[in-house]
Parts: sequence; structure tokens; C-alpha cells
Amino acid sequence: MVEKFVMAGTTPMHVADSERGERCVVLLHGYLESMLVWDEFIDLLKDELRVVVLDLPGHGVSMVNGETHTMEYLADCVGLTMQALGIEKYNVVGHSMGGYVALAMMDSYAANLESITLLSSTTSADSQEKCDRRRREIELIKAGKKNTLARLVPHQGFAPENVKRLKDYIEDLSELILITEDEGVIAILGGMIERKSRGEQLRDSGIAHQFIFGRHDHYIPEDVAQEMIAADTTARVVWLEHSGHMGFLEEPELCAKAIKELVMRSE
Repeated sequence: MVEKFVMAGTTPMHVADSERGERCVVLLHGYLESMLVWDEFIDLLKDELRVVVLDLPGHGVSMVNGETHTMEYLADCVGLTMQALGIEKYNVVGHSMGGYVALAMMDSYAANLESITLLSSTTSADSQEKCDRRRREIELIKAGKKNTLARLVPHQGFAPENVKRLKDYIEDLSELILITEDEGVIAILGGMIERKSRGEQLRDSGIAHQFIFGRHDHYIPEDVAQEMIAADTTARVVWLEHSGHMGFLEEPELCAKAIKELVMRSE
């Protein structure tokens, strides 16, 4: 992977690009993560696909730009990054919050999207309860208590059966939270609170798409996943039976297989 900075409009973006392969897949990380979460997963894709990963603004070493990072702003950053790399057509895989960004790309970059994979993500806007929870997180960050998130959040992402086996990943995720700028966390939380539902837009888009769910996902329980499936009969659906919210770490081979199958089908 070749690391570089490119300009997405006026926003500098930290990017890594395998630079080889006729078909391209863009991996968008989730909230409180960075492109580092994909390090090992990339190896399962790069022999067959060109792989691009990046730090979404407010995460990793990409800059914070304003008090709120809307999903539309983040989508523009991704789309403009791909333009800067000279890649016209690509497949987007969005993990959790990265899925919200992938969906927002339909507004201005639908013609560039060959497929969308929502990996442990949802097409729905936040419920009032979820918005209130995010606002409490903002207050926690402002109070200087980000270490509380670092201690609690990573464990909740994994199926109970995987917590001990993947403890090193959990420790790495905790460290990522600690080094994420407070202003970036707050900007992202504000953007997620504001985001709109896009299930109907995705269903009617004509873009090949799939949902990958973890059977033990704390954040997207099975009843919520089933509602998404019922509302979109055009979506390909993949269940990871031994995963929580972090299927690309818990069952990476099955997750990579599902992504490659959709990419090849969208030719």
C-alpha cells in the first residue's frame, strides 16, 4: 500500500492505495476508527482488487474541518479523493458510520458507484434515543472523559465468543479512540445526529448493494436488521454467524468473500 496525502477540495486526506487491479474497492472505516483497522483485511482483497483506504476527516491524521462533519461533507471528501487518485469507477464498503458516508455518496457520486456494501451499518436515521445517546457522548468528550469511551466501546463491538480471542484488536481500538482528536469526535457525532434515512434512495438507486450483518451485533440487533431486509428486497444479504459489530475482524475471510462476490457481480 502506498500512503500519501491528497487534496479533496480544500481538505487534505490521508490515503493508502494498493495501486493495482482493474476493479477498485474503497473501504470506509467506522466511528472512532481509522484506516488502520483495515490493515490485515486488505491482504484478503488486494490480490484481486485495487484497494483504497483513507482516514475520514476527524479520524486518524486527516484534519478536523469545522464543528460538524455531516455525512454529505464526508461523502464529498471521499468522492473528491477518488477523483484526485484518477479512479472513476469504484465499489464502496462502509463499516458502521462508514456506511452512512457510503449512502450519502449517492447524492453526488452515484454514477461512480459500482456497488455499495453496508457492513454492520444501517440505512435509517438515528432514533431520538440514539440522538440523545450521542449528545451524552459529546458532553462526555467535552468533560475530558474520552478514556471512558476507550474503555467501554471496543468490547461492545465483538461477539462474546470473540472477546478473549481478539483481545489484541480490542486494545488497538481502545488506543485509536484515545488518539482521536476530541474536536473530531464531536464533529462526527454531530454529523451522525443530523443524518437522514436513505433506505428508499438505496433501494431505488439501481446500484448493486448488500448488507453484511453480524448475528451478535450489539448496535444493530437482529430485529433491526430484519426490518432493513424486509424494506429492501433488492439487497443481497450476508449473515456472519459468529460476529458482532466488527465482522471484518471476527470473520474476515467470509466478509472478504462476500465483498468480492458483489464486486464481481456488479461488472
